[in-house]
Amino acid sequence: MRRITPLMLAAAIALPSAGFAVTQAEVLTTYADIAEAGYSDSVTTAQTLQATIEDFLAAPSAEGLAAAREAWIAARVPYQQTEAFRFGNPIVDDWEGRVNAWPLDEGLIDYTSRSYMGGDDNPAANLNVIATPNFTLGGTEIDASTIDTALLQDVLHEADTVEANVATGYHAIEFLLWGQDLNGTDAGAGERPWTDYAQGDACTNGNCDRRAQYLTAATELLIADLQEMADAWSEDGEAREAVMADEAAGISAILTGMGSLSYGELAGERIRLGLMLNDPEEEHDCFSDNTHYSHYYDAVGIRNVYVGEYTRVDGSVVSGPSLSDYVAENHADLDEALRAKLDASVSALQTMVDTAEGGMSYDMMLAPGNDEGEAVIMGAVDALVDQTRDIERVIAALDLSGIELEGSDSLDDPSAVFQ
Repeated sequence: MRRITPLMLAAAIALPSAGFAVTQAEVLTTYADIAEAGYSDSVTTAQTLQATIEDFLAAPSAEGLAAAREAWIAARVPYQQTEAFRFGNPIVDDWEGRVNAWPLDEGLIDYTSRSYMGGDDNPAANLNVIATPNFTLGGTEIDASTIDTALLQDVLHEADTVEANVATGYHAIEFLLWGQDLNGTDAGAGERPWTDYAQGDACTNGNCDRRAQYLTAATELLIADLQEMADAWSEDGEAREAVMADEAAGISAILTGMGSLSYGELAGERIRLGLMLNDPEEEHDCFSDNTHYSHYYDAVGIRNVYVGEYTRVDGSVVSGPSLSDYVAENHADLDEALRAKLDASVSALQTMVDTAEGGMSYDMMLAPGNDEGEAVIMGAVDALVDQTRDIERVIAALDLSGIELEGSDSLDDPSAVFQ
């Protein structure tokens, strides 16, 4: 778990809705509607990914693998915009590791390069379950002759309570589609050959049938997990009911999610830390080199929940009374400032996207001595930190108490990173 650090907050009694044209209940309804739409879109795009993978596995080809990779990238767009719901909602935060945990010790899943070591103190870091139908894990003999959702979910995922034993979710699928990125801070993503899924003598790197089983099971499980969360935000879902049950706490949940993702998670653990270490293994989407887009859509998601508007994958818009409207009624200056900071962070992340798509991938930006890349990355970090200060000011102005925003050593105690 990441370290939680309280930032500058006020402690008092939550402001009531009385006297506001926009009520807390209306704000929270919009918030829940956006969550339901985002997770539902995540289900839809994951189902498209599943269909594309099924077509590829039925008749493996280079074109089929490319189509599956494109579908994976498309599936990330709505999901990343839901991450602003994580930190303020325990239902989401407790579930999130099943679908988006990272970084992972990929040697748990499949073959890796000879130089791969895996994480410290992880006996399963080089298990390679695809090549190992029977093994001992945590002192228990495991029959993995068939790779199915139960094996992934109940046996492998976070096995031995090691968080790097990520067996499920987007990043396990990403690894199975791209393979390791062995280019370091040079250009290039993972280069898994399509023949890793070929049949008969055309199969490369062995166990193509079991690799297909793993990919199929992981995709099936991803859809089931995403559907669970979409249902949780539906009209009678437990996540919606929880956030609506205590309106003041619900408003706190929105700001906690915004501030924690903005500061400790995105600016710190996902961006600044990797730059400090000059380490492409700290990329969020390290196999596919899609990290720039994942960071961008995180920033968009933070803005979505504040302004109360989300554009669905079909182009329709979910919108309603927003936290921005609520804040603006009595603190117009703070609302205007925060909206400007949210736009600035999205713009800074758009610069990162443009730079990556223009030929300098995110892992290239991380290279030691790449001053241009460092400037792009730090531009995003600075914008995210800056907007967090305005989130804190809104928290103080609304007299909300008990909020803790996630921190990161990379921002709060940089010397600790190298200890």
